[in-house]
Amino acid sequence: MDEQEELLSAVHHLAWPGTGDLQCDEPGHPAGHVCLPLSDENDLAALQEALGGRYGQPRNLASGGYADPTASARTGLPLLAPFGDRIVEMRAWAHAGRWIGCGTARFDDGVRLVALVAEREDPAADMAEMTSWVDGVVAVTGWDTTRARTIDWASVETRIGTALPGDYKQLAELFGHGAFDGYLQLRIPGAPSKSDDLVLHAQWLGEWARTHHSGLWEPYEVYPVPGGLLEWASSEQADQFYWLTGDPDPDRWPILVKEDIPDSWRRFDGTTAEFVHRMLTDRQHPFSTARYFDTHWFESYETP
Repeated sequence: MDEQEELLSAVHHLAWPGTGDLQCDEPGHPAGHVCLPLSDENDLAALQEALGGRYGQPRNLASGGYADPTASARTGLPLLAPFGDRIVEMRAWAHAGRWIGCGTARFDDGVRLVALVAEREDPAADMAEMTSWVDGVVAVTGWDTTRARTIDWASVETRIGTALPGDYKQLAELFGHGAFDGYLQLRIPGAPSKSDDLVLHAQWLGEWARTHHSGLWEPYEVYPVPGGLLEWASSEQADQFYWLTGDPDPDRWPILVKEDIPDSWRRFDGTTAEFVHRMLTDRQHPFSTARYFDTHWFESYETP
């Protein structure tokens, strides 16, 4: 195993729930993190690329020799604590109850590469009263809503041939292309691949279902058949998440989930954002990630 693989293995071990308290061996460093050993042979760009391949797109906490003054404990500030104003650059990834960081800092012998795993506070711990399911999803993941994008929904809905649920549109704009808890991956308009693009995937799936007559979705039909299933998310376990589009009001569409086994349909009578929030927080939810993680995150696949 080369040094990069050893580092990734160490990060994975420390970032996974149940690791215990983090205590760094470096003299003078505060508790709540572990610095990982690195040699001069490591390359910053290569390490950040490798971490991004596992944990999604990073957040830029510090660059140009100063820390972002808007950074907070919810956005990776614990990664800066061991180095203070010696930080030159730091990228942060959230994973459950940990922050993962990789960057550079100034030392007596010059600027050196640093990598560490730090404690991450539960974003939901100081959550104010929830005003909407979307707000609840933002709060429980600690997501930075300044990363939001604007989507031309009139064009999207014309292309796909139907209006779409309002809270799904909010989630797509706020979070973009990525996965909740690294599990539930949103299909959004403009995603880089056809399989992740809501419109292109719907068009492809509808045509495939029309021409193959496979019976995979019985007793349902696939959109654009009136009242058919329209897929809005998938999972790493090949679960498929659909809206049942029969109601003329898309905000009233129920959700149907099909696991990768026959006759496995599950129905949820609630909105898209409610489904996601309950998945993240309710251990009784049939697709709960709360059974595995106490602290939640969104893994972004957006191109920076």
